Amino acid sequence: MVVGIALASYLALCVVARLAYPRVLFPAPRLDGAPVIDDLSAQLVQLAHADGSHTAALHFVAPRPESRTVVVFHGNGETMFDNVGHALELKRRGLGVLLVEYRGYGTTHGSPPSEDMLYEDGEAAVAHLAREQVPPERIALWGWSLGSGVAAEMARRGHGARLVLLAPFTSITDMGRRFAPILPVSLLMAHRLDTLSKAPSIEQPTLVVHGDADELIPFSMGEAVASALPHAKLVRVAGGHHADLLYSETGRPGARELYDLLADHLAR
Repeated sequence: MVVGIALASYLALCVVARLAYPRVLFPAPRLDGAPVIDDLSAQLVQLAHADGSHTAALHFVAPRPESRTVVVFHGNGETMFDNVGHALELKRRGLGVLLVEYRGYGTTHGSPPSEDMLYEDGEAAVAHLAREQVPPERIALWGWSLGSGVAAEMARRGHGARLVLLAPFTSITDMGRRFAPILPVSLLMAHRLDTLSKAPSIEQPTLVVHGDADELIPFSMGEAVASALPHAKLVRVAGGHHADLLYSETGRPGARELYDLLADHLAR
């Protein structure tokens, strides 16, 4: 009887985990309106999908036609507006930037996105740049944390001439096993975002940046992704954490030096 109760409890836990994990995986901040951006080059755009939904994006137009535009995919506990600081740092270094929102986040709040929806948002962003006459070779990709999985998929599909992965995970299921080792994560999670298995087919020169004190996504995952990519360089940030990777000067290299490294890689 005790075994039966334990089994029933475990199965109930699995059911709860299956139903609840999308909300845990996507703790999407909600915004009732777009904040004011004090930059005349910033254009807020709505990219339509066939089902009537829209992908929001914020476009900082490149300062020169020959400049590269960086498509930025943000992390899971933020919106694209939290990345305006990154955009301004890249713009100061001569790059254009397109910040991409995931449907379900920010001003497009709603149900958590599926994996396919994340990739559709990425495709919509690339298509927008094509309509704006930005040639494919002038596009680069940038993904932070959750966004690293989206950027990697876009690169695998042949988009972007350069790729940056900041604090990347090997896969979402690997992350699930890390936090719920007693559960059959592969059976419970519909999302995969399996960057590690895609990495060998990504040909773009890639810069992988990871803090060795990252408390959320272990540095070993960044190492594994960088090792699997054919043309990657790994930048180890000594003392760098997950949330402060590009904000703090306590790690080495510090934030300003990292921006210079990233901009140099993206602009080549």
